Amino acid sequence: MSKLQGLVSIVSELRVERTNLINQLKHVDAALSVLGKMNGGSSYTEPRRTPSSTSRRKMSLAQKARRAKESRTAVLVKPKRKMSASARRKIAAAQRARWAKVRAGNKAA
Repeated sequence: MSKLQGLVSIVSELRVERTNLINQLKHVDAALSVLGKMNGGSSYTEPRRTPSSTSRRKMSLAQKARRAKESRTAVLVKPKRKMSASARRKIAAAQRARWAKVRAGNKAA
């Protein structure tokens, strides 16, 4: 009889352990589902609605109108100033003179 009592207690302990394991697995599953959604997965359970082609066209036209309005109000960029050919020749001549001076100083040393 005592062997039977011991067997009953072992079975009851195993059942308690089984319920604990089931609860822990539920927690692991919940954590995995949350982490899976954070990793680029969607948090929506139902598929999202897609707009009709008419609605998409209206949205496109509205966006184009917003961009056109924004480009009109943007500050105009001043064009780059161009240097005259004579000014470029003067600058080039001055630079050649500076380098000639540097080279002359190196030869003397």
